[in-house]
Amino acid sequence: MGIILEERLRIIQDAVESKKGLKPVTLNLQGISSELDAFFICHGTSSRHVRAIAEGIQEMLIEIGEKPLFIEGLNEANWVLMDCGDVGIHIFEEKTREYYRLEDLWSHAPLIDVAAPSSASGSIS
Repeated sequence: MGIILEERLRIIQDAVESKKGLKPVTLNLQGISSELDAFFICHGTSSRHVRAIAEGIQEMLIEIGEKPLFIEGLNEANWVLMDCGDVGIHIFEEKTREYYRLEDLWSHAPLIDVAAPSSASGSIS
């Protein structure tokens, strides 16, 4: 049996923090999307930074046996999308994040406090 969603989100958060990723946000898509349980969104300061964040996440996921299904955009690295089954990870350059504003498009999705215990408001079940 795979690692539970909350633990995977914490691992993703830790990987982003270790690479100095900026403004991480996790959106709860349960009950909103039939394909995903969560979006994890952050940004870096340059394409090199975005690539480093994506590679850091990938390394940490592989360490726990949770290899992403696919990674798109790593060559250009202004928007990297990682499909991790029930979690979609979006890593942007800052200007690209501001342009697409995924948080606004998904504003009806509640935020998940990744560091919060599972009984906290906005947590996932």
